[in-house]
Amino acid sequence: MRPSIASLFDLGGRVALVTGANSGIGGEIARTLAAAGAAVVLVARRKPELEAAAARIAGDGGRAAVIACDLSDRRAVFDCAAQAPGFFGAPDIVVNAAGVNIRRPMLEITEADWDATLSLNLAAPFFLSQRLAPAMIARGWGRIVNIASMQSVRAFGNSGPYGASKGGVMQLTRAQAEAWSKHGVTANAIAPGFFATPLTAPVVNDPVRWQKMADSTFIGRNGELADLRGAAVFLASRASDFVTGQTIFVDGGFSAG
Repeated sequence: MRPSIASLFDLGGRVALVTGANSGIGGEIARTLAAAGAAVVLVARRKPELEAAAARIAGDGGRAAVIACDLSDRRAVFDCAAQAPGFFGAPDIVVNAAGVNIRRPMLEITEADWDATLSLNLAAPFFLSQRLAPAMIARGWGRIVNIASMQSVRAFGNSGPYGASKGGVMQLTRAQAEAWSKHGVTANAIAPGFFATPLTAPVVNDPVRWQKMADSTFIGRNGELADLRGAAVFLASRASDFVTGQTIFVDGGFSAG
């Protein structure tokens, strides 16, 4: 019997781990996956914000646990991966949404700026997924969802390390797909357009610049976090069984212009 359309998107019985889950894009995706039926492990640095996010999910009838750790620390990434199965079982879905954008002119970027950006934005998705993939492979099913960026394919001023890291995320996604898809573990990425999040606050707080971004989309507005829900559930569910190695731009048409 062919599965129903609704069942393709149902995450009941699945376990998702989402980084950067205390706010912004990661927070929205975590709440969305919980609403679709997954038990969610929320990961970020600040425990009070994580606990508040978990409480919101519980208030909506979902299940959530928290791991507070600094994912720019390699040892913390390994510890996070070791702790993750202890709440609801080994994760079936990993969403790598934690990120940082240190905004300086290229000639002012320090070694510390570079290392902090690449450690959190690129190394953490690599090592966390590498540690959690074996259990998915053993079950024959899993989903890696990375958060890329429009800067994966084009440059914006004063964010060189961020752009380099996000270009790497797009290629990492392809590499993960090549390595693991034959075992039932797909890897894809979402490249958001302009969304109001803590990471984009310097742009959001400039009304002229923010409006210019909106005017550069085909749709004529900047993104709202709810715009990410469909892509997130699609890539985390059986609906995307034959989709891997891809980056889906959720940007109102900005990248197509």
